Amino acid sequence: MDALVKFLSQQPIADKLMKIAIGSDHAGFRYKEKIKQYLAELGHQVTDFGTDSEEPVDYPLFIRPVALSVANGEVERGIVLGGSGNGEAMAANRVRGVRCALCWNSESARLSRQHNDANMLSLGQRMLTEETALRIVRVWLDTTFEGGRHVRRIQLLDVE
Repeated sequence: MDALVKFLSQQPIADKLMKIAIGSDHAGFRYKEKIKQYLAELGHQVTDFGTDSEEPVDYPLFIRPVALSVANGEVERGIVLGGSGNGEAMAANRVRGVRCALCWNSESARLSRQHNDANMLSLGQRMLTEETALRIVRVWLDTTFEGGRHVRRIQLLDVE
């Protein structure tokens, strides 16, 4: 646990403070609140699109506004949470220009940024420990996009 605390409290590698939108349904509410606090402690500007409790809600009502804020350039990144994170990733990826990655460990988070330039992260509260979720967020924030051969592939995502 001490190693995790040390890792999470380090200055961001990217050393760039960002505007980050966050949203969840009821099943991701608890981790949303923890992640929101962590982001603020790192100095990021966080916009919370809800939900505001563990009362059952329909996730698209809270996820789509996060995705739209990313796609419109109002924020640089977005984080969404649910029970598994699957529906949240699907809802976010319906918005043109969003590349939402469902991540389950640090490696999936790192690759989502390096190879896919993921601008949104989806997490499943029922699938991860709180510590793992925070570590994923940290790695995802700190990892930069490699560019190169990956640029063409990302451009192909929005071809109609």
